[in-house]
Amino acid sequence: MKIIIAGDGKVGLALTRQLLREGHDLVVIDSNRNVLGRSLEQYDLLTVPGNAAALDTLREAGANDAELLIAATSTDETNILCCLVARRLNPKIHTIARVRNLEYAEQLFLMREDLGLSMNINPELAAASEIFRLLQFPSFIQRETFAKGRVEIVELRVDEGSRLCGVPLSQLDSITRVKVLVCAVTHNGSVTIPNGSYVLSAGDHIHVTAAAANLARLLKNLGIMRRRVRQVMLVGGGRITYHLSKRLLQSGVGVKIIEIDALRAANLAEALPSAEVIHGDGSSRELLLAEGLSQADALVTLTGIDEENIVISMFGHSQKVPKIVTKINRLEYGSIFSELGVGSIVSPKELCSNDIVRYVRAMQNQVGSVLTLHSIAGGEAEALEFRVDSAVRYCGVPLRDVPLRDGVLIACITRRGKTIIPDGAAFFEKGDTVVAVTAGETSVNQMNDIFMP
Repeated sequence: MKIIIAGDGKVGLALTRQLLREGHDLVVIDSNRNVLGRSLEQYDLLTVPGNAAALDTLREAGANDAELLIAATSTDETNILCCLVARRLNPKIHTIARVRNLEYAEQLFLMREDLGLSMNINPELAAASEIFRLLQFPSFIQRETFAKGRVEIVELRVDEGSRLCGVPLSQLDSITRVKVLVCAVTHNGSVTIPNGSYVLSAGDHIHVTAAAANLARLLKNLGIMRRRVRQVMLVGGGRITYHLSKRLLQSGVGVKIIEIDALRAANLAEALPSAEVIHGDGSSRELLLAEGLSQADALVTLTGIDEENIVISMFGHSQKVPKIVTKINRLEYGSIFSELGVGSIVSPKELCSNDIVRYVRAMQNQVGSVLTLHSIAGGEAEALEFRVDSAVRYCGVPLRDVPLRDGVLIACITRRGKTIIPDGAAFFEKGDTVVAVTAGETSVNQMNDIFMP
């Protein structure tokens, strides 16, 4: 598929890496020639320097015959105009715009067709929603939702002395006392799609599929239920902090924000009168302790510098803060983060990249296409949700007899609103939704791709 990416920043770069891996032809537009030069050194793609919203630039990039345009420049207005011009050049092109300003939300809803928008994304809003969900169940490192919220894949760490240590997965139900399925395990940085003989050990990160209604019971039966988050400290006062604070305050959670920029701190204090806003350096050990870090139920580091977020989170870990969430843009070293004490990792660009890749895969083939897509296990595996239609093979066949590709596991089946955590006798049928977990480099665009040829 021919895809144009307008903007070679963080989101654009994440998309470039993912879409090239899946075999698409990419053209990248950016006004900064140096940025384009760095992308050319790393990837096999075409680049066009210039204003992404300009007619000549879009023509040079091939918008006339492209199938998709993703506008991810740093300016909302440029992104919207870019999509509008591209649709005028090519009425059949699909367009996706990154729009951060919430003041445009109503206009985008009312004028989507006029603007030629197929989809709009907001990385900061997506990150705030993800962090809010993590704070609801602080025992989970990550949470991914499927089947319209009925099913989740959650990440847990097996600690020394845990009830799970030394337990083969075939005996897991006797401990959890709810129906769950471990669909992926990360051990010493290596990801495994396990079978029932896999024995859990301390340090393992397990990704567990369960009905959303069973999550609280799962934690209770494992003896790892943590107290509810009542007071959160946020370091950094950007857009994510604003969106997250509003949701936390509305849910009755106390919020303390530390922001180094005086003007931004003042603006936040005015916009969020129920929050406590501190003007100061959030990387200062003395300030964090003086503001009650060790008494906080959760610490969320949201500065614009990854290294600063990591260091602050590590200090929070040393102070025994029960729940830590760290915003990181560069996930190249994701496998080592779990050992650093930085808690749950949230990457705004990866969240949006996953949404866009799901859209691209659905464009490619409507037969059993991807409904939901999440990266898990530090990006080393994917959890994909499919709708089963008449073209999907092996309908009605017990899973023990279905020839799945290596590194693939069917984690859940949803049928008429009922969640099925499958065993070998389970099967899927037309109309079901199926969640499959895959590990490895091979991309999956439709459900038939998970089966052996």
